Amino acid sequence: MSEFLPLGEWVDHAVKFVIDNDGGTLERLGSGIGTFTEAVELGLQALPVAVVTGILVFTGLWRVGWKFALFCLACCFVIAETGFWPQTMVTLALIFAATFISLLLGLPLGIWVAKSNRMAAIIRPTLDFMQTMPAFVYLIPAAMLFGLGRVPGVLATVIFAMPPVVRLTSLGIRQVNKEQVEAAITFGCTPLQVLLKVQIPGALPSIMAGINQTIMMALSMVIIASMVGAGGLGNDVLASIQRLDIGLGFESGLAVVLLAIMLDRITETFGTSAPQKTWRQKLGVSKTDTTS
Repeated sequence: MSEFLPLGEWVDHAVKFVIDNDGGTLERLGSGIGTFTEAVELGLQALPVAVVTGILVFTGLWRVGWKFALFCLACCFVIAETGFWPQTMVTLALIFAATFISLLLGLPLGIWVAKSNRMAAIIRPTLDFMQTMPAFVYLIPAAMLFGLGRVPGVLATVIFAMPPVVRLTSLGIRQVNKEQVEAAITFGCTPLQVLLKVQIPGALPSIMAGINQTIMMALSMVIIASMVGAGGLGNDVLASIQRLDIGLGFESGLAVVLLAIMLDRITETFGTSAPQKTWRQKLGVSKTDTTS
């Protein structure tokens, strides 16, 4: 570290100061996040493989089509038969917890940024910092503040994955047709009504794109978070690197890829107001087939 500008020492002292003077806040925060994540994990692991598979297949059929539904079925079969189903459910729970917290913080922040130019000037450089800082760096203060386990992994994932939903929520609201907003104000809508009935519906494709990107970034960071004991498929990926085990690395990496494809393809369709095809079209059944 530089003697002229010891930024590293300042950050180190700041983290130690927080640890020494937090008054139990960190412990309560970590306990809440840990309890929530553990509840989601236990809930997913309690579901039979057939139930989770059925949910993914049904959602894939509803949002994308029958070909993707078959793909989801094949993905679940491969993950289960290679023995990585329990780890996949742990990874899915970590993704769900981190994404939920990211949206809980990111959506209101994105709305605030869209409404205030001053806030945007403050938040945008912060988001640039959050996105460009190497992901491994977030694990160090998270582990120092919360120890090892799920909690530092989830919090590091939140910091890494939240920027897209903030940016795209702000962008979507700013790009809503100004004439529609002015018309709503003219007809007597309150600012809250304008936001809920005009701006958010108009910005929904952009917001859903942000949610999709947040989920994808959360998945990538959750794998890295295995270095601080977050668990899931990241443990197997890390073990394969430590042992130079190509087979384990391929199988665990394949499970990550299949999970990512299913989550990506399903969530990206929610940017539209409704599925573009009817149930009959998705199943490849015409009206004449059913009447004949």
